[in-house]
Amino acid sequence: MPFLMLWENRRERFHPTPDTALDLAVDPEEAARARRKRAEKIGRWLMPTLALVIAIVLWDRVVVWNQIPHYILPGPGLVAQTLVKDWAILGPAAWVTLKITLMALSVAVIGGVGLAVLFSLSRWAEMSFYPFAVILQVTPVVAIAPLIFIYVENRMAGLLLCAWIVAFFPILSNTTLGLRSVDHNLSDLYRIYGATRWQRLVRLQLPSALPYFLGGLRIAGGLSLIGAVVAEYVAGTGGIGSGLAFRILEASYRLNIPRMFAALVLIAVLGVLIFAALALVSHLALRKWHESAIKREI
Repeated sequence: MPFLMLWENRRERFHPTPDTALDLAVDPEEAARARRKRAEKIGRWLMPTLALVIAIVLWDRVVVWNQIPHYILPGPGLVAQTLVKDWAILGPAAWVTLKITLMALSVAVIGGVGLAVLFSLSRWAEMSFYPFAVILQVTPVVAIAPLIFIYVENRMAGLLLCAWIVAFFPILSNTTLGLRSVDHNLSDLYRIYGATRWQRLVRLQLPSALPYFLGGLRIAGGLSLIGAVVAEYVAGTGGIGSGLAFRILEASYRLNIPRMFAALVLIAVLGVLIFAALALVSHLALRKWHESAIKREI
């Protein structure tokens, strides 16, 4: 019997069965890497969701345990009820704020990219106009907005201009940096082969600047929403075309604190959606060729 058992072990070692072959094929390091990858994929969604749930539960418990009145701090349940009950008011207001945000972001993209291209083509243009862009960036929009609404009669144009001022500079600065961060060896190669300035711009500089532009676009998306909300605060006019900021002001005058929180929740949701959409656009544009988006095996 011992001889037969020894023979079976030797035969299995040199002629493995299917189960033994499968065990030998699985690398322990590869299995650990696969487990870690699955854990990261689950944790990417589970951890933020769990943190959000814990925060909401703590918020509710603080209100209940301390018996805080709803006109000081409403609970999350009351805020959700108010959001559903007042959707006829808050829904159109959210659409107005989102429309101003997207319009301002679109104008900022066109103006920022266009001016960045002009700066890359002409050093004199950059020296002439870049300081004005910096002045617009460092000057608080709250200080400029009252003057804008004095000189601009159209309220929607004033709101759009305020939001554009905030969102414009990140796109301009990031795109300008990207256009000037081209590999000098490739740039010299284009010059050796006689490429024109426009050929270098279209085939070399713009593709190299794309990651920088997309990074600035993600920043500008949130800033355009902030600019739209601040502009609505300063404008302070009601009516059908009023956004979420005016609804917050209106609710504060009436001490309708649950509606204020509901409007704040909508602003936060809009910001998250805008950032997620721009992050998806960046991922789709860079995932196949740029180092920042290519997934590497650890």
